[in-house]
Amino acid sequence: MTALVLPLSGVRVLDLTQVMLGPSATQVLADHGADVIKVERPEVGDIIRGIDQLANSDGGESAYFLCLNRNKRSITIDLKAAAGRELVQQMVGQVDVLVHNFRPGVAERLGLGHEQLCAEHPRLVHASGSGFGSDGPLASWGGQDMLAQSVSGVAMHSRDDGGRPTLHPVPLADFCSGMVLVQGILLALLQRERTGAGQHVHVSLLDTMVAAQMQEITQWTMRRFETNWVNQYLAGVFRAADGWFTLVGLFRDQPLRTVCRAFDVEDLSLRPEFATPDLERENRARLMPLLDAVFARHPVQDCLDRLGAVDILCAPVYDYDALLAHAQLARNDMIWELDTPTGPVRTTGSPLHLSGVPRHPRRSPPRLGQHTDEVLREFGVSPDRGAQLRAAGVLGP
Repeated sequence: MTALVLPLSGVRVLDLTQVMLGPSATQVLADHGADVIKVERPEVGDIIRGIDQLANSDGGESAYFLCLNRNKRSITIDLKAAAGRELVQQMVGQVDVLVHNFRPGVAERLGLGHEQLCAEHPRLVHASGSGFGSDGPLASWGGQDMLAQSVSGVAMHSRDDGGRPTLHPVPLADFCSGMVLVQGILLALLQRERTGAGQHVHVSLLDTMVAAQMQEITQWTMRRFETNWVNQYLAGVFRAADGWFTLVGLFRDQPLRTVCRAFDVEDLSLRPEFATPDLERENRARLMPLLDAVFARHPVQDCLDRLGAVDILCAPVYDYDALLAHAQLARNDMIWELDTPTGPVRTTGSPLHLSGVPRHPRRSPPRLGQHTDEVLREFGVSPDRGAQLRAAGVLGP
């Protein structure tokens, strides 16, 4: 039987990242065949191993770590020790990609700055992620998703009804930046195939969040108009008799009239205050309660059926239990099971579907330092040298 060759088989990645931006990127690489070697601090590891308070209470595994680190190997090296830095520098010469999310200046102090790496390893793809950029007035700030939402305008754009800026509870800046970083790494590897030269790839949370608002920011610079897709058109979350659903009138002619007719109620679009889309938006606070009263008399499914029959975009609002039980999620194979020391864990799978790539984890998320000896042997470190480094505290137990 021919061995399966995955898209990134043969690509070796040294992963010095932690938390989410970097690990989400390297997990995509690992899912598609790259040998991702995760370098962690002895005893502590990736800090996301320790911030799951529920895991700390019940003695189980960190959910936040498990979902970001499948298909990787873990080694523990103390980068604060000179011997640890020398070891990593030695390993860099034998990998295709180095990824880190240090604050600007830290990589240089570790001997892993781009200029040094480029001179010593011209084929290396050196990838990094930051909060706000590799230089500039905000470069020294710590990178964190909620801070990027704040500086990028996303929080202000998401003001509540009282005008208070709000933060999205899902770390979209981290996840989206990780996916952009993957794009950069793959493009750099492709260009290296053509030129023989590696390069530096950099992504920041700030830049990703700014880019995600391409439509909103462009409209603002052109007309100083604040685009809000939720309230700019007839759209929103509404309560039905037995739950919630979302209605989107975008891309439809006279959606208010169509909705009213679907429910056999007064055509609100004939009222002067709702006669045009601009007036609907201007008088949204008066319109929404009228629609709430209509929908409250019908179950969610009836609302969806009526709206679907007149080609109005709509969907139910699910909580996680309803989502996880839905047949579509199973059909999409989006929940994968991982084997862990404390038992099987269900987590999200890859949203990318490639017909030539099996959709299952090949390796469970690693225990801290699980593969240290194995990896060091592959990199030419003798058992005696490994024992010396471990005795000196450079390697984890």
